[in-house]
Amino acid sequence: MARRLGKVRPCDEENETHEKSAVCGGSLLDEIVRDGARQMLAVAWQAEVAAYIEAHAHERDEAGRRLVVRNGFHEQREVTTAAGAVPVRAPRVNDKRVDEVTGQRSRFSSAIPPAWARKSPQVEQVLPMLYLHGLSSGDFVPALEKFLGTGHGLSSTTITRLTKDWQDEARAFKTRSLAEVDYVYLWVDGIHLKVRLEQDKVCLLVMIGVRAYGTKELIALDDGHCESTESWADLLRSCQRRGMRAPVLAIGDGALGFWAAVRQVFPGTHEQRCWFHKIANVLNALPKSAQPGAKTALAEIWNAEDKDQAAAAARVFAAQYRVKWPKAAAKITDDLDVLLEFYNYPAEHWVHLRMTNPIESTFATVRLRQRVTKGPGSRAAEDAMAFTLIQAAQSRWRAVNAPHLVALVRAGATFERGILIERPDYTSLESGGDQQVA
Repeated sequence: MARRLGKVRPCDEENETHEKSAVCGGSLLDEIVRDGARQMLAVAWQAEVAAYIEAHAHERDEAGRRLVVRNGFHEQREVTTAAGAVPVRAPRVNDKRVDEVTGQRSRFSSAIPPAWARKSPQVEQVLPMLYLHGLSSGDFVPALEKFLGTGHGLSSTTITRLTKDWQDEARAFKTRSLAEVDYVYLWVDGIHLKVRLEQDKVCLLVMIGVRAYGTKELIALDDGHCESTESWADLLRSCQRRGMRAPVLAIGDGALGFWAAVRQVFPGTHEQRCWFHKIANVLNALPKSAQPGAKTALAEIWNAEDKDQAAAAARVFAAQYRVKWPKAAAKITDDLDVLLEFYNYPAEHWVHLRMTNPIESTFATVRLRQRVTKGPGSRAAEDAMAFTLIQAAQSRWRAVNAPHLVALVRAGATFERGILIERPDYTSLESGGDQQVA
C-alpha cells in the first residue's frame, strides 16, 4: 500500500514536540511544570503587591498623591525550585514613606520569594541531605543539573559557603542559653552516621525535648564518642551550665551511657526505656520460629490498659519464655520498672513516651544507610549537616497529645491509670508559659 504523504497526524506533531524538547535538554512535562510555576508565581506576586498597595492607599503626600504605587518590574532572574529553574520577573513598588523616628525610607519586601532568593527552601533542604549521603561539593552542580535543569546558584563556591554558614549556625546553637525554657520530657539517642569519613564514624548525641506547653524541640546535637557515659555527661553538664532544668522523664535505649550520666547531672529525672529498642533486643535473643509469638506477647505488655495489667502480662511472658530462652525473658524482667514508667503519666502521653520515635523518624533517612565515600570530610561538617536537617524537620513536628497536661506533669500532679487524681495549685502555670515553670 502506498504511503500517504503531505499530511501530518496529530500524534506526529506531538512526537516532534517531544523530540525538540529532548534536544533542548528537557521533557515537555518539565516545560509545562516550569511554565505553570512561572505563571503561579506571577499571579501570587501581583496579588501580594496589590494587597500591599491597597493597605497603604490612604497615605498621601501634601499634593494628595499616593505614597505607595506600582513601579514596573525588576530584571528577570532564575529561581531554582523543585520544579527546576523558573525565570521570574518580580513586580516593583515605589514606596515613598519615611519613618519619622529613624528617617529611613520604607521598602516593599516580597516573601514569594524575597528579592535576594535564588533557591527555594526545598532546594536548600536537599543540599545537606546530599552532602550527608556522600556527595562532595564539586559534584552538586552536575548532579542537580540533571534533576533541576540548571546548576545556576549551585556552584562549588556556593556549597562551600553554605557549609560554613551551617557550621556557624550549629556552633551558635550549642552555646545558646537554656535558662528561659523548660523541658519536661526528654528523648535521647546516639545516632551513628557512616558518611564521608573512611576511618571513623560520626556518633551524634541527640536530645529532643517537650516544652511546658507541649511542643517538641531540639535541645542538643553534639559529636560524641561511642555513646559513652563521659560524652553524655559532658553534654548534660553543658546544658546545665546554660540554665537547663532537670527534665521530669527521659526516654532512651537501655544500652546508652546516658543513664549513668543523667544520674550524675540530673539525679531527679525518671527513666523510661524505649520499647522500640527493647523489642529488637528481645527478638534477637530468640530463634526466628519463636519471634512472632514473642512480638505479640510483648505488645500485651507495652500496649496494656494500665500498669497493673502490663505487669501481669510481663509475668506471663517471663513464665512462657524463661525456661527455653532465659536471656530473652531477663531483658524484660530485669528492666520492668523502667519499661513501665510511662504508665505513671497522662494516658494521652503514653504513645509519645514509650519510644524514641521523634529521633528515629527524623534520622530514618540518614541513619546507618550511608556509604563511605572518598574524601576527607570533617566532623564539624557532618555535625552541621545533621543539625541543618533536624532543624528543617523540626518545623513539621506535632505537639504531644493533650499538651495542657505537660505543665501539670512539671507541677508534680499525680496520675493513676493515666488519669489525673491530684490537682495541685498550678494557676501560675496556666498563664505563665515556660518562664514560670523554668
